[in-house]
Amino acid sequence: MRSVAVKVAQWIDRLGSIWVEGQITQINLRPGTRTAFLVLRDTSADMSLSVTCDPGLIRSSPIPLHEGSRVVVFGKLSFYTGRGTLSLRALEIRPVGVGELLARIERLKALLAAEGLFDTRLKRPVPFLPSTVGLITGRASAAERDVCTVAENRWPAVRFKIHNTAVQGPTAVAQIVRAIADLDADPDVDVVVLARGGGSVEDLLPFSDEALCRAIVAATTPIVSAIGHEPDSPLCDLVADVRAATPTDAAKRLVPDAAAESAGVRELRERSAAALRGWVQRETHALNQLRSRPVLADPLRELGHRHDEVARLRASAQRCVEQFVRTEAIATRHLREKLTAVGPAATMARGYAVVQRVNGTERQVVRSIEDAPTGSQLRVRVADGALDAAVLGAKALGRSKRPATDKTDDTDAGRN
Repeated sequence: MRSVAVKVAQWIDRLGSIWVEGQITQINLRPGTRTAFLVLRDTSADMSLSVTCDPGLIRSSPIPLHEGSRVVVFGKLSFYTGRGTLSLRALEIRPVGVGELLARIERLKALLAAEGLFDTRLKRPVPFLPSTVGLITGRASAAERDVCTVAENRWPAVRFKIHNTAVQGPTAVAQIVRAIADLDADPDVDVVVLARGGGSVEDLLPFSDEALCRAIVAATTPIVSAIGHEPDSPLCDLVADVRAATPTDAAKRLVPDAAAESAGVRELRERSAAALRGWVQRETHALNQLRSRPVLADPLRELGHRHDEVARLRASAQRCVEQFVRTEAIATRHLREKLTAVGPAATMARGYAVVQRVNGTERQVVRSIEDAPTGSQLRVRVADGALDAAVLGAKALGRSKRPATDKTDDTDAGRN
């Protein structure tokens, strides 16, 4: 038994490396272990093969590997004599079929994202009511029928320019790119719709082509992508200006609903009329309040109040002025009486006189007998007039002499 097992192991070890395609039915990847275990099953026959590999091969796969994934494994067969089992030591694992397509699409998606083609700032706005819609779809397809029917039901005046192209297969990309260029060059087309019904990953592969994605970005006309159904997400959905879940959704996004818009207009008109009526009522109420105020109800009332106040102020001012005048008149009279009492006229009225010596045109008040020698001409001023006299003689009274002055002021008083 042992010899047979050893010889079988030696014979298998001499075999070279091989490629094996199959479907993963079991994955055993435990944390901390250096070996991962897989089971490959032949989809066309009830046969399976054990596979061992480094855990890094599974973790570094371009697409996640799980049970049910189809892969191609490159490795070398080995026979374990202890258990008598045959296994394949995998050196490389590649996804095939849908997995390979998805991996290729993911690599292209990363490239386009790095170039910024998915940036929302590059998205062009779709016009609110396009006059002409360019439609790229398959001939007599359900997508064409859905877009046209829904759009015409929503807005009967909408017009279409339809380009029927292949939507799957090797010629689809070239025809779709040419149709986009033709519609983009047409000045009557306001928006372009790229529509297709649902399908498998292989059927939708043309809509993830790099050339088509770059043509959509280069177009100046807004492009709406309506490919497949909601779960489908080809790359053209990411580079298009608007992504619609279905062709029917694209038609709803393109044109407004005429009935809904009419209802909206009616509602806005009613709201505007109500708002205008409310504004008029508020302003009318405000005007009535202003008119009911006393100052506007009887504008002359304040003038009458002010007239009475002005009259009172004038009477008060007049009384103040009259009182001031009376007070000043009394003060003036008192001052005049004081001046009269101490003035020369009052002094002369009491028997005094002013004696002046006349020397030609000059007059000098006589203050001493020495100022008027014998023979001098005198002018004697009394209370009721003046007398002309002459000095006949002089007699001293024995009192001290007063110094003479040269003043000729008629107001100086002296005793005769």
